[in-house]
Amino acid sequence: MGGFQFLVIFILHAIIFSPYTAAQQKYLGNAVLGCERFNETVPSSAVLYTCTAHHHHLSTCKAFLIFRSQPPPYNSVSSISSLLSADPGEVSSINKISREAILPLNKELIVPVNCSCSCSGLYYQANTSYAIPSGGTTYFTAANNTFQGLSSCSALLRENVYRPQDLVPGMNLSVPLRCACPTRNQTENGVKFLVSYLVIWGDDVSRISNQFGVSKSSVANANGISSEDTLFPFTTLLIPLQIEPSESQTKIYKAVGAEDSPKEKHKRSYKSIWIGIGAGISLAILCFTVFILIRGKTDDQALGKAENGKEKWELPEHVRDQFPAVYEYEELEEATENFSLEKRLSSSVYAGILGGKLSAIKAVKEDSSSSEVKVLSKINHCNVIRLRGICLHLGVSYHVFEFMANGSLKEWLLQNDGPEVHTWNNRIRIALDVADGLNYIHNFTDPPFVHNNINSGSILLNEHLRAKIADFRLARSSAQNNGTGNLCPKTDVYAFGVVLLELITGREEVKRVVQIMEGRNGEESEIQCVLDPRLQVKHPLGFIIDQTELAMRLIKLSAACMADEPANRPTASEVVSSLMNIQSDVQNLETWSM
Repeated sequence: MGGFQFLVIFILHAIIFSPYTAAQQKYLGNAVLGCERFNETVPSSAVLYTCTAHHHHLSTCKAFLIFRSQPPPYNSVSSISSLLSADPGEVSSINKISREAILPLNKELIVPVNCSCSCSGLYYQANTSYAIPSGGTTYFTAANNTFQGLSSCSALLRENVYRPQDLVPGMNLSVPLRCACPTRNQTENGVKFLVSYLVIWGDDVSRISNQFGVSKSSVANANGISSEDTLFPFTTLLIPLQIEPSESQTKIYKAVGAEDSPKEKHKRSYKSIWIGIGAGISLAILCFTVFILIRGKTDDQALGKAENGKEKWELPEHVRDQFPAVYEYEELEEATENFSLEKRLSSSVYAGILGGKLSAIKAVKEDSSSSEVKVLSKINHCNVIRLRGICLHLGVSYHVFEFMANGSLKEWLLQNDGPEVHTWNNRIRIALDVADGLNYIHNFTDPPFVHNNINSGSILLNEHLRAKIADFRLARSSAQNNGTGNLCPKTDVYAFGVVLLELITGREEVKRVVQIMEGRNGEESEIQCVLDPRLQVKHPLGFIIDQTELAMRLIKLSAACMADEPANRPTASEVVSSLMNIQSDVQNLETWSM
């Protein structure tokens, strides 16, 4: 091939495929409706929107979902907010609808969510959970019927330990929702928010762009498509916005011809019939295909088998909806090399590989074990430690947890080597993870819980420095503690304030910082003196960037959390909102130092 021919082909290739390579995400159409496990080393937008590409510069942001009201129970702000683990006050305010008002069928709601890179660092997601209400629920129906395509069957498979055929009523599924943060290029062009919009039959880029008052090219570029490409129902499209969406951009989708005159109904009846038949046939074919794919899976990973082929999912009937696995003591001995010193992580915790996964195996006295197991069996959230299984042996209960490579937050703050300790971004993201986990257990579990032991030792960090709340031995239902002492969600908020101070100062002793908060030593020099010196940010020209204002915002938030009167402390949800605003400024600050 001649040089000129090669150049022409190269240019044509660049012209044809440039929208895809420069895209925020690549729209994959019906691929999101598949139900398969993807290679973890190559993230796919068919699972969730990815956050590993070089052009993603925000790890956490405020994002928005579009959800359409359904028949009961999901026909009010309160019920939809609970389903999506969103703040009902925010949802009510942005949509200008009262919390308990009954919504007409197919009324669009704007739902603000905290969107962040997953604990694995691969995907953007907002986290919620779903208790399977009845038999017949599958990963596919949960993703596409209940959550209307805001999750995917593949994402649910990835996030949960249960095999598709083992789902039964009462199981609590972790549900990652499709959201994303703006790229650096989008931010530079004024984009502040991304909306995950649910595509319906007959949608196209032009109509959706008009609805949100943005250009077709911006929507097309954000999704790696052309403005003429076909869109498929049960999929999502990212809408880039410079300001928050408003209720004026939402619609109520009524049945075709619902309010037409009899004459108009007659004219459109045949069209409606054929549209309905076509949609029905398409959906039937799709469901049948997915069913065959699910039933036809025989690989060991999909079946959740250990390397020796032993089935790890057959649990006693009465506990099958509570524990992902029940292990034999001999399996733990083999995994830990007979609980050898080489496998020992602390006085009662050992590392071992079970079911092909590195796990932490913790020995607990049986009488203090049941409460933690009972609580964790009701919780499934990215920022709460995952209980993979249990084993009872000679009066000792062994809990098998996911392995957290960076240990406790307390240990991590004490280390002085490693550049990851030195960044504001990591510190604030850890705080956000903890606040997000607290918000979940306070507001979105049934019943709500109070952790009652939040400290830097009960917060663990994985290999991506994502924080997870652990040690639920003292956790109690907040509903059962009304009028009993001072135990309430604000107890956890106070403890979080102390943890936030440790993140700011890098040390456990925070009395001097408390004095500053109380106004006795509020000079800038004093503030700089208590900050962790490892958090100094240098400008490319060499001088140190003043961080007093940022530090004061964090100190004030910590002070609010530690108010003497619980009623004066913010809720965990309010803490999340405050930290998200601070996080945005932190990321901008560290961009200057790169």
